[in-house]
Amino acid sequence: MSEKLTDIFGIDVFSDDVMIEKLPKKTYLALKKTIETGEELDPGVAEVVANAMKDWAIEHGATHYTHWFQPMTQVTAEKHNSFLSYASDGRVIMEFSGKELIKGEPDASSFPSGGLRAAFEARGYTAWDCTSPAFLREDALGVTLCIPTAFCSYTGEALDMKTPLLRSMEALNTQAVRILRLFGNTEVTCVKPTVGPEQEYFLIDKAKYLRRDDLIYSGRTLFGAMPPKGQEMEDHYFGCIKERVASFMKELNIELWKMGVTAKTHHNETAPGQHELATIYSTANIATDHNQLVMECMKRIANRHNMVCLLHEKPFAGVNGSGKHNNWSMITDTGINLLKQGKAPHKNMQFLLFLTAVIKAVDKYADILRVSAVNPGNDHRLGEDEAPPAIISVFIGSQLEDLLNQIMNNGEITGSEERVKINVGVHSIPELYKDGADRNRTSPFAFTGDKFEFRMVGSSMSVGTANMVINTIVADVLCDMADELEKTKDFDSAVLELIRKTISEHKRIIYNGNGYSKEWIEEAERRGLSNLKYMVEAIPALVTDRAVDLFERHKVLSKSELIARRDVLYDSYSKAINIEAKTMIMMASSQYIPTVIKYTKLLAESINSVKNAAPDADICVQKELLVEASNLLAEAQAALKTLKKLVKEAEEITCFKEKAEFFCHKIRPVMAELRTPIDALECIVDKELWPVPNYGELLYEL
Repeated sequence: MSEKLTDIFGIDVFSDDVMIEKLPKKTYLALKKTIETGEELDPGVAEVVANAMKDWAIEHGATHYTHWFQPMTQVTAEKHNSFLSYASDGRVIMEFSGKELIKGEPDASSFPSGGLRAAFEARGYTAWDCTSPAFLREDALGVTLCIPTAFCSYTGEALDMKTPLLRSMEALNTQAVRILRLFGNTEVTCVKPTVGPEQEYFLIDKAKYLRRDDLIYSGRTLFGAMPPKGQEMEDHYFGCIKERVASFMKELNIELWKMGVTAKTHHNETAPGQHELATIYSTANIATDHNQLVMECMKRIANRHNMVCLLHEKPFAGVNGSGKHNNWSMITDTGINLLKQGKAPHKNMQFLLFLTAVIKAVDKYADILRVSAVNPGNDHRLGEDEAPPAIISVFIGSQLEDLLNQIMNNGEITGSEERVKINVGVHSIPELYKDGADRNRTSPFAFTGDKFEFRMVGSSMSVGTANMVINTIVADVLCDMADELEKTKDFDSAVLELIRKTISEHKRIIYNGNGYSKEWIEEAERRGLSNLKYMVEAIPALVTDRAVDLFERHKVLSKSELIARRDVLYDSYSKAINIEAKTMIMMASSQYIPTVIKYTKLLAESINSVKNAAPDADICVQKELLVEASNLLAEAQAALKTLKKLVKEAEEITCFKEKAEFFCHKIRPVMAELRTPIDALECIVDKELWPVPNYGELLYEL
């Protein structure tokens, strides 16, 4: 890279600077007003913007445009149209109208809709989200103008991840501004949630990937024994990056920077073959868009380097899986982070009120927050000494816990802990001071100084749903708080009392200890905290009367939209496990079992050959291996027959919920029963005979 980072950053974005240059001042100001205040966009403004956007895109080599949207598949979708059009005299011209910018029409019935669209009801609409900038993407198709959009049905229901997120941002803004007004702040006109996702992923060699049907079809290894070395030496984390991986990371950074994605940090993660990329904070909808771009670019660029990027939450059993830590906060249009505690948090009542609002929201709606982080892959990851447990709790650290305890017990704050200097014993090292709290990697929802880190989200998931839920539940609590405080005459006393009451009622959700311990599981049960280990156990919380009331009250999701999302989750779970089960059946039937039969035949022939050549020779080793392999083979065959039978039974179930529960509680255990003997056979069968690359080859040979 010969160019400076600052020279290439955002060059493929229809950014504010580009709009100032390309748009008439009146048009620019009108568009900015829509972006900043949500005011309705004038069609005349859209016409001028569309023409300028088209000219800018063509200058950069674009031939097509696409409405880039996020259906309920966790990935993005796009339909490409060229700028070509006929002029009145028959000439071909390049044209792009305001109507084309504002609205597109993909086939809504071909995406998950949870019943909102029937197969014969195809019409759906994509609508321009002007709050997220358009960008150019260059790939094998050439240069394409990508326009971020929302996606809705013909009848107006949201069919995507973005629309509810945008609605939730409006709800949070309304309630947060109400609170700030009560504190005497008249300058702030807007509060937006900010998000900084951390993306974990694995890289493996493409040639080896193509020899693993399980990776191709399901994104994870359904079979595989651990190699002699896993991650126990702790030498991969933050270790020196391999040349091949570094080359990938360099190209990834450049492509992301050009599209305005603030790729900030990259490093080796804990497991061999695992890495991480984190971006700088931006508003929630842009952060969601950018994280989707990160995942898309990772897959595309890895392929260029003859590698494959695995985004599954648990691609390899026995080593750490991948998550997506979702760092969330709230910032005003005047640049103030409402969760920044400052040097004297005990004097910052505004911060403490917003802090306790989040704590109450997480406790009150823990079950709904849990649903926002469910997918089939996360069932393998949560609680496995690498990710938080399925029990929702909040970590705030000892300093803040002490402050809140003072308020709860005394009704006032007497002081807070002073900053503590760290003595490392080396005079040449500058003075270091402890932060107000340690980090807790076992906490699902941890306060880390000026933000909350929601660590449950799976690596392959969109962060849109998680942030939609966080925005909505916090908005709901802020609404209740504003209702109460607006009635009081002594505001200062009322705020302190409200903080005291909130913590007293919701202290059960605060836990600063080890979330992996058995003691915490028992303690959480005593506190009345739910432990929804599996996706199918968590989904019902989405459509309870309480959930429907919450989302409808804040105009984020209607009852029909919630029911649709519930059914999409059940259906996606069943489909994912069905694919895994069928892949296991195929691999066991056509690869593993034939290989073991060949191996046992070779052993038997070896025994007979040795007997004939040397009748008195000791052949107990060969016999032991033959018996062991034959017994494991019989065990695998029995599990395979059961799995085939259950998969066929599942085909007859029509109820989304019953089918998902059948796959979870009936089929998944048998899948484990099939894997166990196959993995054991991998450890004794001749490596030259084994039909697929093993874990050692996948994780270490890059």
